[in-house]
Amino acid sequence: MAIKLVDNPPNPYISECRQWLEPPPAAKVEVYEENARSIITENESPDIPFTYSVNPYRGCQHACAYCYARPYHEFLDMGAGTDFETKLVVKVNAAKLLAKELGRPKMRGQSLTFSGVTDCYQPLEAVYKVTRACLEVCLDFRTPISIVTKSYLVMRDAHLLASLQRAAGAVVYQSIPYADDKLARAIEPQTPPPSKRFEAMRRLSAAGVPVGVMVSPIIPGLNDQEIPEVLRRAAEAGARSASYIPLRLPGSVAEVFESRLRSALPMRADRVMNRLREMRGNKVNEGRFGYRMKGEGTYWRSIQSLFAVSAARFGLSEVHRDCARQENTQSGSLAQFSAVSQLDSPSRQLRFDF
Repeated sequence: MAIKLVDNPPNPYISECRQWLEPPPAAKVEVYEENARSIITENESPDIPFTYSVNPYRGCQHACAYCYARPYHEFLDMGAGTDFETKLVVKVNAAKLLAKELGRPKMRGQSLTFSGVTDCYQPLEAVYKVTRACLEVCLDFRTPISIVTKSYLVMRDAHLLASLQRAAGAVVYQSIPYADDKLARAIEPQTPPPSKRFEAMRRLSAAGVPVGVMVSPIIPGLNDQEIPEVLRRAAEAGARSASYIPLRLPGSVAEVFESRLRSALPMRADRVMNRLREMRGNKVNEGRFGYRMKGEGTYWRSIQSLFAVSAARFGLSEVHRDCARQENTQSGSLAQFSAVSQLDSPSRQLRFDF
């Protein structure tokens, strides 16, 4: 893989989408352009509910302290901390590759998930428009898609997503772990506030795009009490379903998260880390396939119960299967969502912990 540093990277904060974005961060951003060799990733993990995903960017300017994708930056000889947030790679040939790969017989009737790793609508998308170009390819091939994002920028493509929904199937999941804007800023310092994400859900739903909410990750002792309010506001914004996973901190993510937590919320840090170990068998992370997205213990079961009761109260399906698991090989259309009880089938609780 060869990546090229851009001498004068484009500034997403002065694009036509600037009204949707937060103020620029203080850290200097370096942008690298890559001509990737492939763009569709096939998943084999039993923890993940989709088979094929597309990730137009490496690294993420949203800078969520808990992002499980941080260690991937280490494969680029970069760090999982500030490098992940400021040294960003754009796959500039993603749409061209996607058209080539979707033309293969293997991909006929298959579905794609966008943002299986980093957010496909992070600020750089405002100027590079790689995600939009990929969605246009999906529309050409009538490929069902799902998107996971924390961004308000997804609203730019509302009409395109509505067309995709009519032609093949499309759904957008907003990742909203917190109802409170101030609390979110402490751990997700460069994401749009939750209030903007709820607004994006409302506007997408009004445009005819199915939306769902992901209260992920659940950080015990920090945002579990936010669950009822997040689900209430999501339902009011048009969400049809809700899902969640417990916090997971693979590799160097644990150090990044705990450092941010102790700096931003020092009075809560010990409680959060103790609760995390309690639901992870006295560890901060579980790396075994089939167990990575599960919690355990009394406290975790109380969170499950709170989520189940709240979802039922606000008329949300606790879990629906991702469109990539609902393939219709004859029409390519998005199949009907099916609700699954998270208490009965904890391995299907997950989405993504962006």
